[in-house]
Amino acid sequence: MFQNLTIFKSAMAMARHAGVKQAEVARNIANADTPGYRARRVVDFAELMRGSDGFGTQRATRPRHLHGREGRAGVDLRDDRSLSEPNGNSVSLETEMVDAVAAKRQSDRALAIYRSGLTILRASIGRS
Repeated sequence: MFQNLTIFKSAMAMARHAGVKQAEVARNIANADTPGYRARRVVDFAELMRGSDGFGTQRATRPRHLHGREGRAGVDLRDDRSLSEPNGNSVSLETEMVDAVAAKRQSDRALAIYRSGLTILRASIGRS
């Protein structure tokens, strides 16, 4: 009965996406002074889920995985094509701070959805 609950799968996908986004923000900040480094952006979760069955399109999660695009845990990464510094670096610390806050909020939202789902399940079986 409870083996295929879409709400939990969606919350897990959102939490994983937030983790990947936070990792990319950290990588961009770590390379803020690296000449020629192009900042990488993670595609928004809503855009990733749009036009799919609710779990994104099929993606490769390892190099030899069949039937999918290569990406980290099903998340698309794109190089930032914004203006760069004279040394070719495109990292903006202000943008990275905003993205870090967005990733934290997304993670908190995923956990809240998961907790709410558990509360509903507990109430439905008579446990508080």
